[in-house]
Amino acid sequence: MSPQEEDKLSETDVQDSFHSYLKSSLTQAKIEHLLEPEVLASAEADLMITGPALCLYFAALRSTTVPPSVPLPRKSKSAPPRHLSEANCPPAFLSFFRVWASTVHKIQGLDPSLQHDLARIICGLVPLIKPSDPSLSGIAADLRAVAIEISQRRTFQDRYASDLQAALDAGRGGSNLQVKASFVPPPMYDGAGPSSPSKKSATSRSYSPTLFSPVSPAIEFIRETLYAALADVLERMPTLRRTLKRDPPRAYFASTAFAILDVASTAVTPDGTIVGILGRELTLSECPDDLKPLMAELVSIGHSVRQMTEEDDLYAVQCLQEGEEPPEPRLERVKKMLEGGVGYDQTQLNDESETRSIEGRAVVFTNRVNALGLGILQVKTFRERQAEIFKILGVIGD
Repeated sequence: MSPQEEDKLSETDVQDSFHSYLKSSLTQAKIEHLLEPEVLASAEADLMITGPALCLYFAALRSTTVPPSVPLPRKSKSAPPRHLSEANCPPAFLSFFRVWASTVHKIQGLDPSLQHDLARIICGLVPLIKPSDPSLSGIAADLRAVAIEISQRRTFQDRYASDLQAALDAGRGGSNLQVKASFVPPPMYDGAGPSSPSKKSATSRSYSPTLFSPVSPAIEFIRETLYAALADVLERMPTLRRTLKRDPPRAYFASTAFAILDVASTAVTPDGTIVGILGRELTLSECPDDLKPLMAELVSIGHSVRQMTEEDDLYAVQCLQEGEEPPEPRLERVKKMLEGGVGYDQTQLNDESETRSIEGRAVVFTNRVNALGLGILQVKTFRERQAEIFKILGVIGD
């Protein structure tokens, strides 16, 4: 049978195989001390990215075909071998697969010591070899970008806790001390309910939320500022509203990321203060301790947006002065990836071109925004308001 005639694998087959490999990848990472048991047991949002990224890394090492493919676990000893390839990949996963496939030859071409450093970078650890190979960060960014896409799927979220628990239990021997994984998936989108707020009341950051006052706790200020921005984003982006009808979880994660980008771009002052709804200001010192890392990253993203915009403007002027067409601004590329995913334009990229270099930096920044979004969704106070926000999203999507 030719590749063109090869039957597509089902999404369930790919998901089952991925989670099988994910358990072994997390276990291997624990053995190699890339991920310690206390990290596996935590509810850290970055773990939702690190785990799948490691699985993709080990899959790249395991690939033995050209073009790249992934050998799938056999359902029985007598079952014929199967591979996941671009030819039989389900359409829902094809963009992910193409980005992963583009990294395989790069990963396999590294010396073993650099491959290990790549795994460390994926896990947020410092590489051992100095100076670090600059290509490693780009490869890690691509793998983490695909992992972010995977982590946004409900089918992944519902099974990830058991994957983590399997890795924690592996090699425990006769020990009676069992560590439990504390990962909890974010709430599901259930659509708009009969008591949903009106569209008019939900779509302006200047309005005063009924649950917020100028003396409300800082956590509520951050939450309501982001959610007001989220409503603004959905109101001015009809493409996201259409996605809300077709793929609600995808639309929600994308709109959350755009809300973060919006607040970081417009509400963060040069000194790191956030000016939110009702004109209230919040400094890092006033932020609750458990939220300070998230606020610090939000502020840092805001500063990076300004720096990125200034650099791109200067480069555009330079290109025009030299009679060249300036490239698309990085922030526009970031927005396209936030909405369409990392593989939105994969077929148009040349690994050796300057465009790919710019794209690589855009991927790194997009990952930061998405990772912060996942981090926010793991905070209990934010999760408690998710049901109401989902209703608002449903109204705006109408």
